[in-house]
Amino acid sequence: MDIDWAALGSVFGVSLVATVALVGLFTLGVVGLSKQEAATAQGGTAPLARSGAYACFALCAAAVAYGIYLIVA
Repeated sequence: MDIDWAALGSVFGVSLVATVALVGLFTLGVVGLSKQEAATAQGGTAPLARSGAYACFALCAAAVAYGIYLIVA
């Protein structure tokens, strides 16, 4: 049995980067929603924060859907 350590390291690196990026993107969405709620509590509106949060969540959903597509195909 021979293990291709370079391929294993490559898969580990790509999965680590993708996981950190996806979690960071989701975190940006949560922060955007919290900024929108804080602005609403102060009597203002923050459509840019809400739009950015929704865009972050949409990108997260797209990344998950692409991952599922890669697994199923």
